[in-house]
Amino acid sequence: MIRTWGVAAGRMLKGQSAPVTYGLIAVCCLVFVISPVSGLNPAYGTGDEVLAAQQAYFERWGVVPSELLSGAGRPLLAPATALFVHGSWLHLLGNMLFLFVFGAMAEERMGHVHFALFYVGCGYLALFAYAVAHAGSVQTLVGASGAISAVLGAFLSLFPKARVTSLFPFLFFLPLRFPAWVVLPFWVVLQWLAALQGGQGPGVAYLAHLVGFSLGFVYAWVRYGRTARVKEPAPATEGDSQP
Repeated sequence: MIRTWGVAAGRMLKGQSAPVTYGLIAVCCLVFVISPVSGLNPAYGTGDEVLAAQQAYFERWGVVPSELLSGAGRPLLAPATALFVHGSWLHLLGNMLFLFVFGAMAEERMGHVHFALFYVGCGYLALFAYAVAHAGSVQTLVGASGAISAVLGAFLSLFPKARVTSLFPFLFFLPLRFPAWVVLPFWVVLQWLAALQGGQGPGVAYLAHLVGFSLGFVYAWVRYGRTARVKEPAPATEGDSQP
């Protein structure tokens, strides 16, 4: 769902406790490793067998827009299960790196239980919104990027001046430090432009990114207001990635 455009964050806050963030990363990685997509589980066979297993896996646990809107019970759970399913190693690592970079600080500010509910709720709504906008589609949608985009939106609202070291390909990958209010809106613009161009290729759902980011930003803005916002430049977490 999320394509790498090259961003690296600053150092991690010392003593930061983020069990939900790290737990989500561990669960997503474990689910992927034991799935037929990782290529590490010999139980799924090889060749056509593993391809068939992968297709069945995505259809069972992912979101199929045309089925979701049918109102049946199991498809209504699909946006929740799809948050823990990824389509490739690159898809998984990109998403988990963004969650690692931005999730810990957001969790510390919001509280552990609150952050967990926020993550799952916004992720569910982002995928559901994508399904509504593509009601006739039979293409399966998987991945945590809707939820992670919500984390980015909340991070921007809560830590607008956090310094983020970004690597931009068109600037020869020179490491440049910008506040979050510069880097994250730039990412949103890229998603918006891609969505306008109809970029909904395999593993990419830009509309879900935009919905998730908007939900996260608005929620943090309304819930915490200006009182919880960091007013001085703050370090972001360590990582190298992309939504």
